[in-house]
Amino acid sequence: MLNRLKAILIDFIQQADLLLLGLCSAATLYGLVLIFSATRYMTPEKGMRRMIIQSAALLLGVGVYIFISMVDLEMIMKKWKWILAFNVVFISLLVTPLGIGAKETGNNAWLKFPGVPFQIGPAEVVKITFVLLLAKQIAWLLEEKHNLKSFSSAFFVAGHTLGLMGLYFAVSKDMGNALVFLFIFLCMAFVAGFALRWFILFFVCGGAAFTLAWHFDLIYGYMKNRFLVLFDHEFDPQGAGWQQRRSLMAIGSGGVFGQGYMNGAQTQGGTGSLPEKQTDLIFAVTGEELGMIGCIAIMLFLVAITFRILLVAKRAPTPFFRYTCVGMASILIFQTIINIGMCLFVMPTIGITLPFFSYGGSSIVTLFMAMGVVSNIKKRSPEMRRVARSPLR
Repeated sequence: MLNRLKAILIDFIQQADLLLLGLCSAATLYGLVLIFSATRYMTPEKGMRRMIIQSAALLLGVGVYIFISMVDLEMIMKKWKWILAFNVVFISLLVTPLGIGAKETGNNAWLKFPGVPFQIGPAEVVKITFVLLLAKQIAWLLEEKHNLKSFSSAFFVAGHTLGLMGLYFAVSKDMGNALVFLFIFLCMAFVAGFALRWFILFFVCGGAAFTLAWHFDLIYGYMKNRFLVLFDHEFDPQGAGWQQRRSLMAIGSGGVFGQGYMNGAQTQGGTGSLPEKQTDLIFAVTGEELGMIGCIAIMLFLVAITFRILLVAKRAPTPFFRYTCVGMASILIFQTIINIGMCLFVMPTIGITLPFFSYGGSSIVTLFMAMGVVSNIKKRSPEMRRVARSPLR
């Protein structure tokens, strides 16, 4: 047994993506430093509990990364029907007594299992399995039809996406994560080579549907306000605009080098100052205490991780693996743009956290799971294996 484990570990070290693991771990450690400062206003018990959960999530995430790097993805995807059923069932659990959410918005996006010390967001897990299913679907269309430009191909993939997205939003009312599924689909479909006319048709229909929903008041009032406040920062300053106004003030007050770690006026100001500081607004905490330099460091980490994923995608041996990597990268890209844009008051507040940096145990573990899939694909790329074994590396 020990020899088997030793062999697996050696194989992991030789072939898995250690650079990607190092980047993700370093980013999460940086996030831990920021979370420690952002939670000082809490009681010692609450603040320490969050640090313990985040640290445990990092360790568990590394273990998941190693495990996922070693499994046979193609063998698993032969059971795609079970994965599709898992997505539907796991999301549907939100309508059971296990589902919990935010009373002020009506969101019901989390599951609380008895005995588990943290909440689990189904969307975090389903995003990964959705990417795998969509990549397999597109690869199958290429193999069987040899044509992604037909209406049937576009309808087949878009239907899968809109069906899952609609189910998730119907049971959770969580617009942020619902839009992640849409962005994943658009990125993967674009890279795969779907005809431009289908993207134009999709955006025209989507824009028309949004306009009609807005006109006939089919969009929740709090969601409307989050969009309206972007065009008029003075609109509802104590409501829809409160969180982003405080965020912009915090970032602006930090300047180039910041007010100093654990010295930010709003970060250390308690519950009445910067809201959601360890989750949604961790970027604002960085801007206030570590300044522009600290914010640039965050962006460099996320850009480096994304480019590493895209490099693996470029050298992937099959279309399925290539599109899977693109899907994983699109998750990071969307969440990064929305979260940082939200902190800078140019994107609506839709509850999207900053990958690897925001507090959230299930988020960290599932991010490492997604990166483990990328590492698994890197192992299967002959070109990247040659690079890994080169004495010049």
